[in-house]
Formats: sequence, C-alpha cells, structure tokens
Amino acid sequence: MKEKIIKTNIHPLFATPIYITQLNRKFSNTEYKFIEKSKIKPRKNEGNITSNENYILNTKSFSNLKKELDKMVKDYFHNVMSISNNIDPYITQSWLNYTEANQYHHKHLHSNSIISGVLYINADKKNDKIKFFKSDYEIIKLPIKEYNLWNSHSWWFPVETGELFLFPSSLEHMVENKQGTNTRISLSFNTFVKGTLGVKEKLTELIL
Repeated sequence: MKEKIIKTNIHPLFATPIYITQLNRKFSNTEYKFIEKSKIKPRKNEGNITSNENYILNTKSFSNLKKELDKMVKDYFHNVMSISNNIDPYITQSWLNYTEANQYHHKHLHSNSIISGVLYINADKKNDKIKFFKSDYEIIKLPIKEYNLWNSHSWWFPVETGELFLFPSSLEHMVENKQGTNTRISLSFNTFVKGTLGVKEKLTELIL
C-alpha cells in the first residue's frame, strides 16, 4: 500500500521576480520610422545586431514611450521589490536589437544596472522566446525526472509584440537561434537609482 503523504506547503523562498506586462497601445509611426532608420547603420553584436544609438529612450521619437516605461519601472521597484519611497529608479542606457532568422543573442547579463527591461516591438509568439538561466553552482547534480520552477537551471517564456519583461540585471538570459521569418525587434534598457542608501549612523550611507 502506498504511504499517504501529509499535506505539504512549498514556498518560493528568495524567488526571482520576472515582471511581464503589455504596453497599453500600439507603436506610433514616428517610433517605427526611427526603428527602421536605426537599422540602416547598426552595430554588430554577437549573433545579431544592435543600434549604434544606445540612449534610444532619450531621443525625441521615444519621449512618450520613455514616460510609459518609467511608470512600469517604478511599479516594479516600489510594488514588487517594495523599495523605500525616497529611492527614485530611472532608466539609464537603452538600445534596439534586431534578430533575423537563424541569428541569436548570446547569453549575457547587465552590469552597472539593478533591473533590466526588454520591450518587444516585433515578435512572433509562436516562435520567439527569451530564455533565463540560474547561475548558482551545484556541488552535486542529481538526475531530474521532470523539470519545474524549483529544479530547473533554465526557463523560457514566449514573447509577443508590445510585451515588456523586467528582471534583475544579474539574471543571465539569451535568445536561441531565431525561428520564423519575421525580424525580431526589441528595445532593451538598464536602470539605476537616485536617493540615499544605508544609514548615516551605521556608516553605510551612500548618497546617489
């Protein structure tokens, strides 16, 4: 007879929050024109190409988009991470990525940033995805019979046009070989904070 297991609770302790939301509008003609223009003289990247301009959201063409992304970044910091209200997050660098069929975006993370974001300007949910990696070292690697959120060292999400992903910049991620015929276009950005960190009396104060 199979022994009955007493009810068990599993808690996602120290979970990594992957914030996924949708832009509440379509991209404007002005934004699309700038995106197409930026592809004419791109910068070569490992596996695909990126825009030469790496402060895209500071341009006039993306001024409205930046305001919308700022709100989502603040929502992540204050409502997901529950950061103190006297800390003000802001977007630093931002750039465009273009990935054609059979191209890829190498495995990487984002230094000098707290939270990173990827907004999908052109993506096919049937074929396009983003893959994340857990980088913790395991002394012993046990064989897995079925992968889940607790035992996996990598996990992917399908992505679609207008979707925004926010995640810790220390989380490694990549785009595997592009399937489908569309040009996958995304806008990536990094963030940092302004304000006072730490406590003066404890000699941990840092004013940014």
